[in-house]
Amino acid sequence: MNTPSKKDLNINRRKFVKSTALATGFAMTGGLSLASSAYVNPKAKKLKLAVVGCGGRGTGAAVQALTADPDVELVALADAFMDRIDQCLLHLQETEELAEDRKANIKVKPDRKFTGFDAYRNAIKEADVVILATPPGFRPYHLEEAVNQGKHIFCEKPLATDGAGIRKVMELLPIVEEKKLNVVVGLQRHYQTNYRIIMEKIHNGELGDVTSGQVYWNSGGVWVHKREELLQKYPNLTEMEYQMRNWYYFNWLCGDHIVEQHIHNIDVFNWAKNAYPVKAQGMGGREVRTDKDHGEIFDHHFVEFHFEDGSIMNSQCRHIQGCLSNVSETIVGTKGRAKLGGDGSGSMTDLNGKSMYLHRGLEDPNPYQVEHDELFASIRNGGQINDLENGAKATLTAILGRYATYSGQMITWEDALNSTIQLMPAKMDWNHSPIVSPNSDGYYPVAVPGQTKVI
Repeated sequence: MNTPSKKDLNINRRKFVKSTALATGFAMTGGLSLASSAYVNPKAKKLKLAVVGCGGRGTGAAVQALTADPDVELVALADAFMDRIDQCLLHLQETEELAEDRKANIKVKPDRKFTGFDAYRNAIKEADVVILATPPGFRPYHLEEAVNQGKHIFCEKPLATDGAGIRKVMELLPIVEEKKLNVVVGLQRHYQTNYRIIMEKIHNGELGDVTSGQVYWNSGGVWVHKREELLQKYPNLTEMEYQMRNWYYFNWLCGDHIVEQHIHNIDVFNWAKNAYPVKAQGMGGREVRTDKDHGEIFDHHFVEFHFEDGSIMNSQCRHIQGCLSNVSETIVGTKGRAKLGGDGSGSMTDLNGKSMYLHRGLEDPNPYQVEHDELFASIRNGGQINDLENGAKATLTAILGRYATYSGQMITWEDALNSTIQLMPAKMDWNHSPIVSPNSDGYYPVAVPGQTKVI
């Protein structure tokens, strides 16, 4: 555990939420050098691309980046493990999702395949644009390196797994502005047609004042990599490597599924409100997903997020098979309600149930592709898309929810932001032991509401 200085802790919610947070962040950057613009020439014929984190999401983002611009060349790959790099490269070379002329732009030489905890530094040096798609615990440090090197960025959500990581991301805000970097964050609902249309209507007052909402990511869960299966493939598997390969179930890497996944739905209500919560309380636990390979995270969370004007977002996320599935958001206002879904659906009704708007979305473009289309168009045109601030706030909102369910207490925004409990070490290598270890029976400690300290 690392304890931030008093200077780091002297951050309040109002400074963070308002655009004046840029001034606070600038004061915290110390000796970081600033440039007046991004280092890459936006009119350059070729744009060099590097991918940091070569799992499924990083590989998918590489496909979308190569599709977005005919003159993007993939030149470097970085991951903790070489087998992940090789799998990524093989998929890119064989996938039917990528046109043959774009496959010709895959130009990763053997000496541009970087492995280990410091691999990201070397890959970022080779590129004009970087994709950051490792487990989210690493995101603050990878963002810091990419920003300091003056690179344009696509980074997956969330941006951190603890308050300390969010503070580090905040330090980057004025540098991104000063260097005029493009930073797209993978909260793709902001690039999805049904959400854009309905949010515009909400912000134009068609629902009246937003008073409450319900947001859900209830499903059967995601993948799990069992230790026994990993040992068959990697006989010398260490505890560090096991947690890295099964990263979803460890908070220092993932942040729990309320942070890694449910952030999408939480972000939607924040977007509708154009605001962020001041406090939260909730409950959660492990009822079904309790075996050793499910690490330390909960399988369900329910959180009340309280906003300054008295409105409340009710948030549910659950990873339990055989239960009701629901991935959607409902926004309630004084004139009506809106319901949205990641499947492209969307509707608005008045208080009597009369339809105000219906969106089917069958012909809408893929928002994952739109993210990259707009990123590269902005780079080419000398523009700036900067999702970093909202990405940080959305991540902190989800972390606030985890703090509330793990502790069983009412946790304020300031408490979450200024938490002294740091999950992700600043420096790591293969000789380090993970921050959490199994007991003699192979089970990991799990948060106990009423006992667990989060701030």
